[in-house]
Amino acid sequence: MRHSNGIRRAALATTAVTAVAAAVTGILPGTAMAASTTTSTPPPACAASALKVSAWQAAHRPVGTGTGAAVVQFTNVSRKTCVLKGHPTVAGAGNGSPAHTTPLKVTRTGRAATVTVRPHGKAWVKLTFVQVQGEGDGYCVSGKKPVTFPTMVIGLPRSGKHQVALNDGVWAECDNKVTVTPASAVKPS
Repeated sequence: MRHSNGIRRAALATTAVTAVAAAVTGILPGTAMAASTTTSTPPPACAASALKVSAWQAAHRPVGTGTGAAVVQFTNVSRKTCVLKGHPTVAGAGNGSPAHTTPLKVTRTGRAATVTVRPHGKAWVKLTFVQVQGEGDGYCVSGKKPVTFPTMVIGLPRSGKHQVALNDGVWAECDNKVTVTPASAVKPS
C-alpha cells in the first residue's frame, strides 16, 4: 500500500508541474509544442511615389560662397511603413530638367543601415560639395569654373530618383564632386 501511495503522489506532482508549465506557456497538457513558423516580413523599400523630398543648406558647411553642404529630407507620404537604405546618387539637373543631368562624382562616408520610415516619418542624407570661393561669380580652387544648378536629382537605391530644389538658394559647387552620407533616421546639421 505504501508503494502505491508514493506512485500516486509522484503522479500528482508531475501533473501539478505540467499544469503550472502549461499555464505559464499557454500550452494545454497533452498537446505537442510546435516550433513557431510565423515570420515577420520586413517592410518594402519606399517607392518613389511614397516620398516627398525637400532640401536646404546645412548649418555646418565648408567656408565659401557656394552651397557647401545641404540636407536632403525624405518624408514618407504614403499610408504604409517602408524602408530606405544606402547612399544617394547625385546629379545636377541642367535647365531644371532631369533629362539633362550632369552626374557628380560621389564619395561615400559612413556605413549604410536600413532606416524604417513610418507614415509621415522622415529620413535624411547630407551632401557636402567642393565649395565655391570668393564673391560675385566666385571661383574654384582647382581653377575650374563654378557650376550652379536650379535643381539636383537625388537617387536612393530601390527608391527612385527625385528632382529637388534648395528651399534657400540654388545649388552651387565646384569640380562636380560631392561627399554623401547614407540615409539616416538622425537629422544632420
